[in-house]
Amino acid sequence: MPIDYERLMALPPRLTRQTFTARDTILYALGVGTGQDLSQNSDELKFVYEKVLEALPTMAVILAYPGFWQREPEYRLTWQKIVHGEQSLALHRPLPVAGTVRGEMTIDAIYDKGIDKGALLCSRREIYDDITGVHLATVRQSSFLRADGGFGGNGAKAPPPHTMPDREADVSDLMATRPEQALIYRLSGDDNPLHADPDVAASAGFEKPILHGLCTYAIAGRVLLKRLCGNVPARLRRMDARFSSPVFPGETIRVDIWDLGDGKASFRASATARGRTVVDNGYAEYVT
Repeated sequence: MPIDYERLMALPPRLTRQTFTARDTILYALGVGTGQDLSQNSDELKFVYEKVLEALPTMAVILAYPGFWQREPEYRLTWQKIVHGEQSLALHRPLPVAGTVRGEMTIDAIYDKGIDKGALLCSRREIYDDITGVHLATVRQSSFLRADGGFGGNGAKAPPPHTMPDREADVSDLMATRPEQALIYRLSGDDNPLHADPDVAASAGFEKPILHGLCTYAIAGRVLLKRLCGNVPARLRRMDARFSSPVFPGETIRVDIWDLGDGKASFRASATARGRTVVDNGYAEYVT
């Protein structure tokens, strides 16, 4: 049964509230690999230690998360074949390390690629401090509905991804992931068994559980924060990326960055051992 395009586009904002603590902020940072280097020359301690705690900017993608709402029967989506396509984050204020936040999620667009090619659903979540009303972040996500094309829509085409520079990267960093990385990251809210259960992973065609895409996204974000922003969270303003291949926990990820000038950069992430690009068409904005 085809999806009801008009109904989905007319849905009211989906409201979500979340109260989180410093412990949650630390757990998120540990889940994306922070804290592997706590030498005297490292400034990662402030992301994992309550005495000097600051929140990683990418933590915004899990705040006031509305859950896997596409799985609810009333929306008539083939949720078993939905994959995360793109992720975008715009930061309006540094994130608090604890508090209560409110998320307001709306569907911005649904692009029909054809009955055999699926569709692209683009949603947006505005995140506010629920006490003060301060606008903290805008989170955009694109989901590829692999089995829900052919409904028509309004005929519009999805915007093209960010174009990558045709030259060598200006800087690259290697980031190790741990074999149990996904088991830690899932404690921040995404408990999809694909990332923990070998049987579920095998049924999806993977040799073992895969790392969450948003964990890989955050690992790339850690490199951007370090290389472009001196590990000062308030300096990172935007981060867009397209997911192109999964990462297996324990793999080493190389993040390449191209400086575009004027506080803008392109980036790409690859699984080094397999030579596979895992995050592509990356774009970031930051305060110089």
